[in-house]
Amino acid sequence: MVLSDPVNRLMRAALISDQEFVRTLNQIMKNEVRISVRELAEKSGVAQSSLYKILHGHRSPNLSTLRAIVHALQYFERLGEGEFIGLIAARPVLDTVQERNAEVDGHRIRIREYPVHTMEDAIVAAVRAEREGATAIVCAPIVSSIIEQLVHIPVATIIPRESVQRAIELAARKAWP
Repeated sequence: MVLSDPVNRLMRAALISDQEFVRTLNQIMKNEVRISVRELAEKSGVAQSSLYKILHGHRSPNLSTLRAIVHALQYFERLGEGEFIGLIAARPVLDTVQERNAEVDGHRIRIREYPVHTMEDAIVAAVRAEREGATAIVCAPIVSSIIEQLVHIPVATIIPRESVQRAIELAARKAWP
């Protein structure tokens, strides 16, 4: 039996074993609701250190902790159904993003990742993001002008100042050892 609802899968896993609970919670946090331990701690009211102990198998959650985690996951799951900003970038860039939610002017909005490898992938991802209901798109400068012509939602450009400077310094060190 396949359980598509993350909360139901988590509850089933909790009934099977602590290890299954930890594996399922990690998988749900990373791949489905895409939240950090800090975000789960803030929303659930469970201390971040306690969550780390649970997620590393050093502690079993008690019933009130389990309830708090479930309620927080339900909140994030509902949040994911609403507005989101599509972040289109290469996987290494997406892996550096710490937060899967943003708060702007008092509005909380999800960040949905669209990993790409080519300009064509980025264009397809932008169209897909708009079709899936993105309220805006964030992408690299090299594709932003093309994407702006294709979609009917705002497009913001990533300007990586610090990483560009670091890359220049690294290239210089390699060129002049």
